[in-house]
Amino acid sequence: QAIQAINGYTNMTAEEFTNMIFQKIDVNNDGELTLEEFTNGVEKDEDLMELITKSFDLSNVLKVIQNG
Repeated sequence: QAIQAINGYTNMTAEEFTNMIFQKIDVNNDGELTLEEFTNGVEKDEDLMELITKSFDLSNVLKVIQNG
């Protein structure tokens, strides 16, 4: 949540974000994501890859730390 807030990405809660990821890539619908499911799912979904990349971009966090 903190990283999303610093990046200005607060369109959805952390729970909504997690649920969206599970809906998209939990291929066997067991409510758990293996590393393989996650990796394959993100690699196949360009929009999800972009969303995750933007949501967890740490460059703005580093700027905040550097600027005090």
